[in-house]
Amino acid sequence: QVQLVESGGGLVQTGASLKLSCVYSGRAFGRYAMGWFRQTPGKEREFVSALNRRGGNPSYDDSVKGRFTISRDDGTTTLFLQMNNLKPEDTAVYYCAARSGHTEATVLWADEYDYWGQGTQVTVSS
Repeated sequence: QVQLVESGGGLVQTGASLKLSCVYSGRAFGRYAMGWFRQTPGKEREFVSALNRRGGNPSYDDSVKGRFTISRDDGTTTLFLQMNNLKPEDTAVYYCAARSGHTEATVLWADEYDYWGQGTQVTVSS
């Protein structure tokens, strides 16, 4: 019932910045825990960052802490991921996800999310 559409990926050099967007829709005035995950060929989808269903309590994987910032704008129903000081290791398809229900904690596990976007490619060259 929740639709997610990512955008903002691209090809950049090491040290550059990108801002990913995820426009979401669902039940009117519904609130969802939301997060960003990334995946490279041959690897499982890994956690990047997430917010709780109220849009607070941000959490980050250690690999992106201090470089990435997650935020949400409920007025435009958009989830953002500001990515600074990008590294080649950040190259992946990035997915946004939403979780229904009333869990108040930030959700860090991909298996706990119910809805996924189709992904946006981020490629970082040296």
